[in-house]
This record gives sequence, structure tokens and C-alpha cells, in this order.
Amino acid sequence: MILQQNKNLLLKASDFITEFLNGRLYGDAHRTKLLELIENAPSKNSFFTIHEVTRALRGIANALNEKDIDQWLSKYAYEEPINSKKIGVILAGNIPFVGWHDMICVLIAGHEFIGKPSSEDADLMPFLGDLLMELEPSLRGRIQFSERLNNIDAVIATGSNNSARYFDYYFGKYPHIIRKNRNSVGIINGFETSDDLKELGEDILQYFGLGCRNISKIYVPEGYDFNLFFESIESFNPIINHHKYANNYDYNRTILLMKQVPFLDNGFLLLKDDKSCSSPISVLNFEVYKNTDSLTEIIALEKENIQCIASLNGYFPDSLAFGTTQMPKLWDYADGIDTMKFLIDLK
Repeated sequence: MILQQNKNLLLKASDFITEFLNGRLYGDAHRTKLLELIENAPSKNSFFTIHEVTRALRGIANALNEKDIDQWLSKYAYEEPINSKKIGVILAGNIPFVGWHDMICVLIAGHEFIGKPSSEDADLMPFLGDLLMELEPSLRGRIQFSERLNNIDAVIATGSNNSARYFDYYFGKYPHIIRKNRNSVGIINGFETSDDLKELGEDILQYFGLGCRNISKIYVPEGYDFNLFFESIESFNPIINHHKYANNYDYNRTILLMKQVPFLDNGFLLLKDDKSCSSPISVLNFEVYKNTDSLTEIIALEKENIQCIASLNGYFPDSLAFGTTQMPKLWDYADGIDTMKFLIDLK
């Protein structure tokens, strides 16, 4: 009964977002509020453009389909907790609505959600909380947002490696999930078509490359010619018209020139040979590999730093197809940690 109630809530949320995106809601107070938030989002965080906020909403609606919800929840032997816990969730603000999955996990597991919003995304997640309480009145009192996490029973926190140390110091006494920096990588084998590489460009540049599921590094075979890659992603050129992205591009290009670091440049994306999986905005690292065996070894060594891997049609083991890194399924947990199991197991 409880699972069915939760499933219906998720489907209602998906229906609302879908109808909103299709322009079928008129005169609805939540539609009016969401329109206002989307229009004002770039003034509060310039990377939260109308296009990217809308993209994030579409991603939520697509994830919350009935088939995937059933498959996701069927994994858990669920019983409603006798005493629900207060779960403090420290939200990242790198891309719009980035904490929505943690929120629904907390609620479906029968707990109370206490979110500490990021200053980079102070309005969108609270709106989603209000929407869920409107769609399911029994949630009233189980969703709140606060600048301070007091009287909590467990913590889920997402941040940088530096902030993870801070989180561990202050919240280590609680049951917790503390996520650190992770980046995603792409694998090129040289057999990709222009369309394939354009999909890879989507993985690299959507959300301005700010998400942990955005590809920040690619592995290429020895002797790889980047001309086709650059030609294939040329349609993303308008990204350089975004002032903050352009500032990052100009800054990083200047630094590379000053340090005399060799790089490739197509006018909006800088490619440099670098073993690190992490790269700044507007920069894509690449590393050359000799063969599949050596690449497998390299990836294994970087396992703890990688969020997800993309390759041509997902040919590489445990990888996704190009163009899908920002389309996670409900069971694709950040850092590979099963959030639902953690929440359900809380006593």
C-alpha cells in the first residue's frame, strides 16, 4: 500500500512536469510559480539558463516513468518504518534540481527530509518540495529546508573533496553518505561516426560541463586525429556566447598559454593532454591509450574518481552509450552508493 502510494506520487510529479513543459497547465499556481523561478534563475546563477533548467525538468519527468519506478522499487523489501528519521540532506548546486533524487529517496523510505540548499540553487529544490506536498498532502511536515541541520538522525551530503572533510568532521557521528568529487569519462576507439561524436559532445557540454556525470576527460587511441571530433561538435559553438562560460574559456586559455602547455582549441573548448579525470569549465582532458588491455588497467586505477563511463554504444564494460550520461535511471546512484538501502536500513 505504501509503495503504491509512493509510486502514485512520483507519477503525479512526472505528469505535472510533463504538462508544464508541454504548456498544458493554465492558471495553476504552481505553474505560475515555476515559470517565475525559471525566468529568474539566470539572474541568481548565470549557469542556470532557461534552457538548462528546462533540460533538468525534462530529465526528472523522463526518469519518473511507471516501468522504471516499478523496476527500481521492486529491488527493496520495504516496510514502513515504525519511527521515521530526520534526514539532513546537504544539497549541491552545480546543476538545476541536482538533489531531487535524494529527496524522493528520503520520502519513499518513509523519513523526513530536511534540506540545506546550496546558495547556487536556493529556490528550485524548495519549489519541488512544495509541489510534492501539494500532490500528496500526507507529506506535509515531512519536507523542510533550513540553513542549519539541527536535531537530525542521519546525513546525506554532496560536495567537493574539501567540503567532504568538513562534512565528515561535523557529521561523522551520524549514519551518513558523504559524496566527494567524481568526474565522468568518455572512451573513443576511432570507429565513431560524426553523429556518435556529437552525442559525446552533449555529454561534455550540457549544463556547461558542471555535472559529475558530464564528461571531463576522454581516452583516445594512439595516433587519433581530433579533426572529426571538432567538426562533429561544432554545433555547440553558441556556448561561447554565454558570458560566464566565455570568461572561463578565456581564463583557462590564457593560463595554458602562459604555462606553455600544449593544447588544442576550436574556439569554445580546450583539449589538453592530462591524466587527471577532473578539468575546469571549458577544458576537456584527454589521455592516449595503447590498447584495450592498457585502457582497462587505467580505468581500474581511476575507479574511485569516476562517476560514469561512456563509449560507442556502451561497448566498454560497465559504460553507457554516448549522449546518455545525464539520463541516469532511478537506480543509478551517485558514487555507486545505494541511497535507498541506506535509508531503509536505518533503525
